[in-house]
Amino acid sequence: MTTSDETKPSALSIDACLNTHCPWSGDPVSPDSLTIYRDQVVGFCNPECRDKFDRAQTAFNRLIGHD
Repeated sequence: MTTSDETKPSALSIDACLNTHCPWSGDPVSPDSLTIYRDQVVGFCNPECRDKFDRAQTAFNRLIGHD
């Protein structure tokens, strides 16, 4: 998988974020807590929630054979 400029962390933008509230906590999304999921920008309320999502996504992808 090739990473384009749009998917690099420095290119993440709150304006491109799909959601306004964190899927874990329900709190508003923070600009410093964005990630890419299936080529879309997804936001979280803080870096801890974002990192929790990234870890879960990695674990599930391994389980289904999508490293």
